[in-house]
Amino acid sequence: MSDILLKTEKLCKTFSNGGLQQHVLKNIDLELYDGDFTVIMGASGAGKSTLLYALSGMDTPTLGKISFGDKVISDMSQDALSVFRRQHCGFVFQQIYLIDGMSVMDNVLAAGLLVQKDRKSLVQKAKALFAAVDIDEETQKKFPSQISGGQAQRVGIVRALINSPRILFADEPTGALNSKTGLDVLDTLTKFNECGQSIVMVTHDLRSARRGNRILYLKDGAVLGDCKLGKYEHGNEERHEKLSAFLRDMEW
Repeated sequence: MSDILLKTEKLCKTFSNGGLQQHVLKNIDLELYDGDFTVIMGASGAGKSTLLYALSGMDTPTLGKISFGDKVISDMSQDALSVFRRQHCGFVFQQIYLIDGMSVMDNVLAAGLLVQKDRKSLVQKAKALFAAVDIDEETQKKFPSQISGGQAQRVGIVRALINSPRILFADEPTGALNSKTGLDVLDTLTKFNECGQSIVMVTHDLRSARRGNRILYLKDGAVLGDCKLGKYEHGNEERHEKLSAFLRDMEW
């Protein structure tokens, strides 16, 4: 059994809307494990992104407890959470949010310099990560507006990994990409997971979900199902059918 990386206890999130209380997350007890590629699925409005933001410290739960190793992040101040996220978490979103006035390389270095000050070491690390995602040196010098959407998302992954996060959070990372470039991004995430990177990804896409070794299905703010698939293997039809059967049971 892998070590527990993240744990929630009675996690709740409630929003007020016109005087009405909307209960988006409801008493979620969950353990996420080091090295897993965990996928969160569910219908629109099920609470997927809300759960992701709570787990990562980007949003504060209304009730309950979130532990990251021996740290209770749900009790941290906003300043302490900002430091925690920079040091331990990486983020990849559907919208990539690169700064267009900076080169691809400088976008990555800007994130790294928030945590570590040795620019020379950071450049070397960035170059190694860029090589791993097939972004060449010429592309590293370009501005975000000069590269493709698929390249930009791979740059976003490099930026998310520059500080060696314990966990990478991805919210619909292929949602704005075409089929081919989306597949490239999934291959990139899978490659890093195979090297031990823990990933939690929200998706509504079956092809993306297949990359996970564990699928959590949310319905009305609660975990309705939990499917353990084992590590991803390209072309493993038995594994794919297990996931499809699970999703049918969830009425997805």
